[in-house]
Formats: sequence, structure tokens, C-alpha cells
Amino acid sequence: MATRAPIRPNPGATTGNARWHGIRSKVHAKLLQLLTPDQLRALNKDGVREQLGIHIERIVREENIPLTQAERDRLIEEVLDEVFGLGPLEILFKDPTISDIMVNGPDSIYVERNGKVVETDIRFKDQAHLRMIIDRIVSNIGRRIDDSSPIVDARLADGSRMCAVIPPLSLIGPVMSIRRFGKRQLTIDDLIKLETFTTGMYQFLAGAVRARLNIVVSGGSGSGKTTMLNTLSRFIPEDERIVTIEDTAELTLQQEHVVRLETRPMNIEGAGAITQRDLVINALRMRPERIVIGECRGPEAMDMMQAMNTGHDGSMTTTHANTGRDAFSRLETMVMMASSSIPDRVIRQMLASAVQLVVHCSRLTDGTRKIVSIAEVVGVEGDLVRMEDIFVFEREGISPGGRVLGRFKGTGYRPHVAQRIKAYGTKLDDAIFDEVREVVD
Repeated sequence: MATRAPIRPNPGATTGNARWHGIRSKVHAKLLQLLTPDQLRALNKDGVREQLGIHIERIVREENIPLTQAERDRLIEEVLDEVFGLGPLEILFKDPTISDIMVNGPDSIYVERNGKVVETDIRFKDQAHLRMIIDRIVSNIGRRIDDSSPIVDARLADGSRMCAVIPPLSLIGPVMSIRRFGKRQLTIDDLIKLETFTTGMYQFLAGAVRARLNIVVSGGSGSGKTTMLNTLSRFIPEDERIVTIEDTAELTLQQEHVVRLETRPMNIEGAGAITQRDLVINALRMRPERIVIGECRGPEAMDMMQAMNTGHDGSMTTTHANTGRDAFSRLETMVMMASSSIPDRVIRQMLASAVQLVVHCSRLTDGTRKIVSIAEVVGVEGDLVRMEDIFVFEREGISPGGRVLGRFKGTGYRPHVAQRIKAYGTKLDDAIFDEVREVVD
């Protein structure tokens, strides 16, 4: 259950929310009357706070608004956020510990910090205020949201991913969720220290990428799939040509020779949409050595599977699933979305031939993210795809402090792909397949 935790002192606690919003709206409106849009754009960026501060002080004196110095300083900051930024959300974007911002209407704003969801004391004035901020975000990135297109999914300038829904689809007013990505990429040492995986698992995955194995990363929302895909991509040699395909660009590959493609929604006339499947088909003509799809969620799975089976070894993608085995069922369903005429048995055989490893990520109840299984796809037996777990995370309980206790362990299974990994120059110690590592509380 989410707990309530204020992000910053709320002026409304002493002066009343309604009064504070009224003051801020009044000063904001007066400021816009005082300065034209051209004058606002012409302000010197280095001294914009001081310049606007002078105008705001003047408005406060002329309107005889009783404010303490602390309230005047906060008023200046909030009006600046209203004019140039994201209004009440601006303070959240300045907090590097926040990974998700969830706006459930004007009076309910939650954030995720260190894996835990907490409610904030931040509020919008009303639905119109929230809608204005959403419109500002959307217009800045060249997209739109209105009654004819009440959903928007977009990438912000800082790389954050935003999804917004407005009435009539949302019954509680405009809602918005923003997934933020850290400015500093987590290193392998960071992930091992955070106990996302063990050293042995890292060595195996690094060897698998270098050996050009096709890998699917599965997991639920917020489980760390994109982070894991970024991590795996680091082991791709610098001299290989990579084409990435995403609905909303999130991947941050470190190689130089990367072609980044992003889908495009339909225009206001309802035409011009470019789907992931269109991009996958086009990518095959661009001489890629590896294709990385941010997330398979539709018919593009068919073309991705064919690419993996026709000379594009080492390709990777993610998909939503509860377990690694469920990921295969989802991929089967997505392939059938592209062509219902292919028999189920043939689809399973083609998928089993295309994908060698499934890496499943999970966000646990204490907010930590871990690789809970790495499985090899062995083949098809009857109507089922046979998968063998190589590494697993066994959950054993919860500590008094709420930490999930468990252990990473090798199952003892020696994967068939180990020989290929060794053939590509990565030496694997067989002991890692029997290794047991306890999670330290």
C-alpha cells in the first residue's frame, strides 16, 4: 500500500491551498499581461530569475499581497515553473531519487522513490491547470492530445517517457505517468552491488552476447527490462552495426555505429502512422548486424523472429510476461497476430530456433529489481517449448526490515550454448552453474 510522504513544505499548510493557488494564478496572469510572449523569450537565460523576480516583486507591491520573504521566494520559483517549466511537477524533476511520477488527476500525485510508491503533497489548482501542463509537454515534442486523440505516449527532452490520458477515456480528469531514467547509467559493478545478478550470471550473459545468441528479456512493468537490455548491449563489439527500433526511444547504447529508429503515430487526418513492424521490415534492408527492438508487443514479433532465423544472430528484444515461459506464449500469440495461417506447431519450432536465451526480470516487494531466471530454449517437445533454467533466484522470506531474502543459484544444468560461448572466446568456469549466492540483508 502506498504511504503518504510530503516532498516539500506546502505553503497551503499555513495560508490555505485555495488562497495560495489564487495568489499564484493572479501573479502569473498579471505577469503575462505585463510581458508579451516575445519579451518572455527575449529574457536573458542566465538572469531570468532575477529579471522575473523584479517584475513579480512589483506585482506583489502593487496588489498589496501580504507575503513573508520565504513565501515571496517560493512564489517566484513557482511562477517561473508555470511560465517556463512543468508547473508543480518541476520540483519532482529536480529530485534524482524519483524514478516515476504518477498524476491521478489534479489532487493526487504519487512518485516512486527507491522502489517504493509514496503520495506527495503537491497539487494542481484544478483539471484545467493539469491539462495546460500536459498540453505544454505534448506541444514541445511535436505531438498532440485532444478529444479525437485522447492518449499520447512520448519521449521528453531529458529522455523520460510520458503517457497521458484525458477525458472521456479517463473518468477522474487528466492523468499522466512519467518514467524517468537516471542521468548516470548503472555499471556492471553497480548492478552486482545492488544484487541484481551475480558475477557468474554476468559472465555468462556477457559471453552469450559476444557469442551472438538471440536473447529475449521478459518481465513486468518497471521490472528493469530496459535497464537489462542496455546492460546486455554493452557487450556488443564496437565494430558491429546495430539498428534499434522502439515505440518511444529509451535505449542508450554506448557503441558508435548505431542507427536509432522510432515509430510515428498517425497525424491529425488519421494517416501517416509508422509501426514497429514497418521499421523492422525496413531495418532488414539497412545491413544490420544486430537488431535490437525495445519491446515486442505486436505483429513485429513475426519479422523479428524471421530476422533472428535469417542471419541476424545476436538480436535482442524485451516483452511483458510474468515468467520466462509465459514470455514464449506471448511471443507465439504476437506472431499469430501477424499471420494466423501459420500452424501453431510451426510457430513454436521457428521461435525455438530463433531464441536461445530468455532472461526474466522482476521487481520484488521491497522495491529491488533482480534477474530471477536465465533459461535456455532447448527445443520443442510435443505442443510445448522446452526450456531449462540455468540460473534462478529462490525467494526465502522477508527480513524484519522488509528486505526480501533469498539466494541466487545455478541449477546445475550445463546449457548447450556454453560450447558456442567458449568458441567465441569467453572462458566459462563450470562452477558458476552450481554456484549459490545468498542475498545479504
